[in-house]
Amino acid sequence: MVYLRKILIGSWVMVIAAACIAPVENIVLPTPVFSVQEYTPTPTMTIEPTLTPTATVNPLVTLTPTPDPFLDLYLDSLILRNYGGGVLQDKGDLNGAEGFSRKLFKYRSGGLDLYGFINIPERDGPFPVIILVHGYVDPGKYNTLDYSTRYADALAKEGFITLHPNLRGYAPSQNGENILGVGDTIDVLNLLALVRQQSGSAGLLEKADGGRIGLWGHSMGGGIVMRALIIDQEIKAGLLYASIHSNEEFNLSHFEKDGRGNIKLIAPASSLAKISPSSYLNEITVPISIHHGGLDDVVPVGWSRDLCEALDSLGKDVQCREYPDQPHTFQKVGDTTFMDNMIAFFGETVK
Repeated sequence: MVYLRKILIGSWVMVIAAACIAPVENIVLPTPVFSVQEYTPTPTMTIEPTLTPTATVNPLVTLTPTPDPFLDLYLDSLILRNYGGGVLQDKGDLNGAEGFSRKLFKYRSGGLDLYGFINIPERDGPFPVIILVHGYVDPGKYNTLDYSTRYADALAKEGFITLHPNLRGYAPSQNGENILGVGDTIDVLNLLALVRQQSGSAGLLEKADGGRIGLWGHSMGGGIVMRALIIDQEIKAGLLYASIHSNEEFNLSHFEKDGRGNIKLIAPASSLAKISPSSYLNEITVPISIHHGGLDDVVPVGWSRDLCEALDSLGKDVQCREYPDQPHTFQKVGDTTFMDNMIAFFGETVK
């Protein structure tokens, strides 16, 4: 927090003039016009009224507090916000798969219309819920059923309701301000709160158990998950898959833009610390599972190693898995192994 001091500089000048009248012989002086009592304190010689204005606060020189331009981005500010409200709207069927149906959904967040898909197991519920947050893809090439769909499908087949939002700017979701992914974080927290509020009610969330929710995030989605675990401590567990760094200084230094396709934010280190999950890791209270490929040429595997060490040193419930021959998005056997580990983790912590 920044404090500004007001400084008032005042100067006083007092000039006292005295007059002496010398007697002159053989001259009869008229009756004095002013008696001593009248002359000495004459009001016209009083300087206080004329100098008083110079001692007041001059609005041209008075310093006033300057609002912190980054205040709304700080995790402390996000913690104080209210989330949820509105309705998860059914916008029609999408191609599902054996064992679950798939629907396009729409909800409101931050004045934006946001979309995504939901997988609902065909068996009787209630089912635990996993919200999956995708990584950066060129928005012009993104599709609602993109690369991360297979992870949502794998969980749905195992008895989880999975919600996969299109982050802001990923059609058909509207775009909006998203400095360092804070807009995305707000959107996911609004969706999460909405699931809790509407679980068990008629509609898309009728079979959802709002008391059992986990988060999954890949790459830039991992940064959103880290923030959400700090802000909303009712989440049961979080999984990070090739996640960006928990310290935004590293992301800004490493990526061509900000790690999310946006222009880099220029901010002092003190402000970036208040935006970064790395400053609040001790607030994470639930199990967290970290997965990273050894051949990742997008996000350094060392970032996940550092996070694992930091969480472990804080005594957190963390499991860390490295896949030596896997790139940023896993493939073939490595991807299958990852999905098995993912299902096992959420089965133990959320189901």
